[in-house]
Amino acid sequence: MSTTPSDPLATLGSLPGVPDAVDSVRKAVDRVYGHRVMRRRSNEVTAEAALRGSRGSAALAGADWNLEEVRRRTDFSGEAEARTVGAALRLTAEAGQLLSIWRQSPLRVLARLHLVAAGGAAPDDAVGRPRLAGETVDEPLIEGPLPSADEVAGRLEGLSRLVIAGTAAPALVTAAVVHGELLALRPFGSHNGLVARTAERIVLIGSGLDPKSICPAEVGHAEQGRAAYVAAFEGYTAGTPEGLAAWIAHCGRSVELGVRESTAVCEALQRGAA
Repeated sequence: MSTTPSDPLATLGSLPGVPDAVDSVRKAVDRVYGHRVMRRRSNEVTAEAALRGSRGSAALAGADWNLEEVRRRTDFSGEAEARTVGAALRLTAEAGQLLSIWRQSPLRVLARLHLVAAGGAAPDDAVGRPRLAGETVDEPLIEGPLPSADEVAGRLEGLSRLVIAGTAAPALVTAAVVHGELLALRPFGSHNGLVARTAERIVLIGSGLDPKSICPAEVGHAEQGRAAYVAAFEGYTAGTPEGLAAWIAHCGRSVELGVRESTAVCEALQRGAA
């Protein structure tokens, strides 16, 4: 990516603790990409990572199903939890198809992600667009003050400009900021957490850090727990250097836990057990 003379994301890469988190993530990702199974069966690892990442994202949204239930289920209509899991699965499947569009028009991608997540569950005129003044938000995990529609529009435009302009910031930093900003804004009437975590996935893939999408950060976010996720996010919204660094480190640890999950998949495949 090219970079702009003023690169606010790049400055976050030097916050205390962030370089260590970035380095730790890079080493973990390199290790799993170097696994011998990845030379022959990377598509299987990618598919399994997608399934496990979807399960993790849905768990944070309140549908904490076990992996085998997600694997077995074919109908995701009906009750609210099933719809949440279905939305997470659809988003993960869609993410890899939106990489080139993300670099050119992040707002188009976000609109598409919300459309995919909603799957007809929201009023037609509210799907795929940022909320308007007076519209409410249904978000089961993230609370706190809700930015106004005007603030949402302005900050989304700013985020879009940053993505399009490019940055020298490490992929982890960019992914964490995109994730955190979307959680903070909650730009849509529903499914904001699912969309934010999918956008994080898109950044990690598109940056080249995880091009085969085998390091599902969603797994790590879920494994660390909803309370830890919310606490780290509150650091992001506080906007202090310490809070921002803690959020980035939390996202880094989530990627590492996703790596651990996929390493276990590689080893199971190697043993012929999966």
